[in-house]
Amino acid sequence: MPTFSAPDGATLACHVTGEGPPLLCLPGGPMQDSVYLGDLGGLTAHRTLIRLDLRGTGHSPVPRDPASYRCDRQVDDVEALRVELGLERVDLLGHSAGANLAVLYAARYPERVGRLALVTPSVFAVGLDITAEDRLETARLRRDEPWFAPAQASLEAITSGRAKPADWDAVAPFWFGRWDDAAREFRAAEEQQRNDEAAALYASEGAFDSGTTRAALAALPSPVLVLAGEYDIAAPVRVMKEYAALFPHAELVLLSGAGHFPWRDDPGAFTAALAAFRDQVAAPLPGT
Repeated sequence: MPTFSAPDGATLACHVTGEGPPLLCLPGGPMQDSVYLGDLGGLTAHRTLIRLDLRGTGHSPVPRDPASYRCDRQVDDVEALRVELGLERVDLLGHSAGANLAVLYAARYPERVGRLALVTPSVFAVGLDITAEDRLETARLRRDEPWFAPAQASLEAITSGRAKPADWDAVAPFWFGRWDDAAREFRAAEEQQRNDEAAALYASEGAFDSGTTRAALAALPSPVLVLAGEYDIAAPVRVMKEYAALFPHAELVLLSGAGHFPWRDDPGAFTAALAAFRDQVAAPLPGT
């Protein structure tokens, strides 16, 4: 397991698996051990996955300064890993909350991004609005599921500001394309993989300046893939269309029947989409 040093001296770990061109993967959570990404549905047959354990998660030690958990302060951790890997440009994948870090990196270091894949991305960094109806409309696609009625009642309580602690567990089925024993096991493991202190600080005050970020992304020369799940209440399709429109060279791919973790719901379609994206021609470096 390789380790390297961040600019502030923190030690960070990453995990390297697979074959093919490197793809640097930033986990969500926020601040969850990258182990949950696994082989991204078999993507290791096409790409060498470099999973970064964000500071204080997985095999990366807790930093001296908790304020360094803030998303924007971790951008230079990603840059330090690119330098450590000896890559002139890096292909980057961000899942969920990790997409916030990915786009902040792209905004600060556009010349270092080859391709940018945003998988069921969080929208905090770009300031898009997800309404209660966006989530409820997406949830209603599951109305024939046996667990739907109690889960929908809890989702309505959450979106209306009436949530009780039990409601957050009750909506778990909406995160997955199939709510089965494997999904339940995956969900239970998530609770042990997240650094809650870091998660609370990740999007703290000052982390995001959406206007500045959106302006930078509007000029990003790199190909961008926004991959959405049909059933994902966290990243509803309407908003994912808006997200893709922020970039000059973006493609939106919608995976039918998939939730927030699409590589688990349809690994074949997921890996096919990422493999096709790999073959797109990246924009030339400025001045070349």
